[in-house]
Amino acid sequence: MVRPDDLARQPVLRAENLSKEYGPVTVLSDVTLDILPGEIHAIIGENGAGKSTFMRLLSGYAEPTAGSLSMDKGEVRFARPEQAQQAGIVLVHQEILLADALTVAENLFLGRELMRNGVVDDRTMRRLAAEKLADLGSIVSPNALVRNISLADRQLVQIARALLDDYKLVIFDEPTAVLTGEEVERLLSIILQLKARGIAILYISHRLDEVQRIADKVTVLRDGKMVGTHLGHSLSQMDMARLMVGRELATLYPEKSPAAACEKMLSVRKVSVPGFARDITFDVYKSEILGFAGMIGAGRTELFEGIMGLRPATGAVELEGKPINIHSARAAIDAGIGYLTEDRKGKGLLLQERLAPNLTLSALQRFHPGLFMRRRREQTALTEAVDRYDIRLKTLGVKAGQLSGGNQQKLLLAKVLLTAPSVVVIDEPTRGIDIANKAQIYAFIQRLVAEGKACVVISSEMQELIGICDRILVMREGHITGEVSGDEMTEHNVALLATSDVAGGSGEGGNR
Repeated sequence: MVRPDDLARQPVLRAENLSKEYGPVTVLSDVTLDILPGEIHAIIGENGAGKSTFMRLLSGYAEPTAGSLSMDKGEVRFARPEQAQQAGIVLVHQEILLADALTVAENLFLGRELMRNGVVDDRTMRRLAAEKLADLGSIVSPNALVRNISLADRQLVQIARALLDDYKLVIFDEPTAVLTGEEVERLLSIILQLKARGIAILYISHRLDEVQRIADKVTVLRDGKMVGTHLGHSLSQMDMARLMVGRELATLYPEKSPAAACEKMLSVRKVSVPGFARDITFDVYKSEILGFAGMIGAGRTELFEGIMGLRPATGAVELEGKPINIHSARAAIDAGIGYLTEDRKGKGLLLQERLAPNLTLSALQRFHPGLFMRRRREQTALTEAVDRYDIRLKTLGVKAGQLSGGNQQKLLLAKVLLTAPSVVVIDEPTRGIDIANKAQIYAFIQRLVAEGKACVVISSEMQELIGICDRILVMREGHITGEVSGDEMTEHNVALLATSDVAGGSGEGGNR
């Protein structure tokens, strides 16, 4: 006789020898895993290890080439996501899959609209949407069009949509990649509440500190195969990194360069971006990495979009002592400023294009000086970039969207640096990429400043800023609230400035 306690620990879902092939390429091989109720099971691995493929097989977005899935009533097959959802399984995607032209509330209830007397009950849907978003710490209006809200708010909307119904298994694929601070804490708290209700959680994240905090078990994938499953409390973050990459990983953050020179590379004076930033003043010096910290909505990204000519802005900008009038992204590039957007998939790369056009787009004059494109020169530039930035691929003919997140980020970095900027602005340099690629990106940034460039890093990860920056300016509500450097660069000090009232209201920082 099966005891009730034993029944309670029956797997919600069992994957046995699960494999997936795309043509001649095997992306997942013989993965066997029991997913238990009331348990948070983390899946970790480098980009391209097979994590997302595994999640897609479990949730009906792809069918396995071999192996089986079983639930309490025996073997199951999901040809569509709707079938998995009916069985009690839902996937919260890493990619934002929302309808831009619809409101937040309409997206939450899309395909499952509430009806009253034969008419769509918009009022109830708006109310429930507001309540579910408030649980996640979001104050976005249910009436807002998705196209008009931030990337972080879109992710929260997507999470709220997945949590509207009760499921047996909720799969989170990089849910905090675009969230910071308080929003992450709120989401992790909700995940722990789901666990307490007996719901099974599969959790994919490159943020190993989150995995260490909440995971009961950790399964490591490498090159599409299982390395093993471990109790969460038994692994340090460096243990996880070693298992993921198959070797000892050197220190994550490279040694900082000697003190930056006093030569100003970029001077910003009283720059304002309407609705986002006001009277911002700061300097960036040669061979310096200057960080910008702040909560979501602080105005950091919008400030630099204004400086880059991507948004209307007022104020004065000088590059190497010469006034520049930046009125477009092209003008900023020509002046010598490179900008890596935080949204590499939406704004940085053409995912359906090959790698070569993506690489050369910003430096097109060098490869298309007349009537004809110089394909040989373009191909040489791509080969050099793949080697210099360790972009890992099977063939140079793949499309950008076929690369892993880490390799997409390295391609975007190569694209920006092909224009030979003297100042490089990098917004969220390691969002959604694994620890091994993070270490490479940090080393590339350090190499930039060693070559005499100035670098600005905008990041939602405080440890990242502290680990690589020489100074950090902190923004809140469109103002600079303070600056930290040296021993003052601690999470406590940065968090205090990010949540305090504006210091003096001057918006100034970075004067030596």
